[in-house]
Amino acid sequence: MSNRNINIGKNVLKIEGEAVLNLIDRIDDNFDEAVKALKNCEGRVIVTGMGKSGLISQKIASTLSSTGTPSLFLHPGEASHGDLGMATRNDIILAISNSGETYELIQIIPSFKKMGLKIIALIGRQKSTITKMTDIYIDTSVDQEACTLELAPTASTTATLAMGDALAVALLENRGFKPEDFALLHPGGNLGKRLLLTVGDIMHSGNEIPFVNESSTVNEALLTMTEKGFGVTGVLDNAGKITGIITDGDIRRGMEKSGNQIFEQTAAFLQSKNFKWVEKSTLAINALEVMEDHNITSLFVFSDKIKNAPEGLIHIHDILKTGIL
Repeated sequence: MSNRNINIGKNVLKIEGEAVLNLIDRIDDNFDEAVKALKNCEGRVIVTGMGKSGLISQKIASTLSSTGTPSLFLHPGEASHGDLGMATRNDIILAISNSGETYELIQIIPSFKKMGLKIIALIGRQKSTITKMTDIYIDTSVDQEACTLELAPTASTTATLAMGDALAVALLENRGFKPEDFALLHPGGNLGKRLLLTVGDIMHSGNEIPFVNESSTVNEALLTMTEKGFGVTGVLDNAGKITGIITDGDIRRGMEKSGNQIFEQTAAFLQSKNFKWVEKSTLAINALEVMEDHNITSLFVFSDKIKNAPEGLIHIHDILKTGIL
């Protein structure tokens, strides 16, 4: 193990960490004014930057969008060749440049101004051309880059990214953005599934649901359970209303008491009348908690309350397969 490499790595993190911490004192009236302007924007936040700043701009635009502030990235080089048409008069500009002298940004800012767009800038040099052209300036300067050559943007990009996160989170709080809102924008993620996926979305229904009549034998109930593969069957009366359920555990316990004679008994004799069930609108994650709390693997599903036969059945494997955990 090379001590030199370890020391280099630690020094990089130290420099970048200090660069971010130094931003704390830059959270001032300009930052507050920027948050208010971004919140009041009736259109989208157009984030623009060139080179490494462009990559940071893309991440900031993505973070803003995913936390309730509609945003997009505009490449400044392409903007001067027609992509300025992406901007509307209801938008606001968030320009990013470490030097404050990025030619491609300087070229397009006058067009933004003619459209009447407010321009917020994250700039690494207070006395720069772009700083003078903007409405709100946030200082993201750093004392030094972590690159030993002082050439590659390192600490400066980290600092800018952190300031972008600060803006996004401040906006999130100002908007009263909730986990449910986040889930709507992230339906494919675990959080989205936890907060959006209901039992009704993944339950088995129709002919997939195992049912037997009260007068059916326990042997017939076992055959139905084997065919459907859920380890449980509902028991219906002649009017089609559920009166109870039989599980494979019920049959095993019946055999312990009565031997094979249990198979000649009726389903009504063996059924459990007090069984756990869930409503169709129940979140899948909550159904899973019911199963875990009661050590069961299946739940019958009803629209709102027990009326007749259940509309569906959900098995623990159905929930786990969604990747909800």
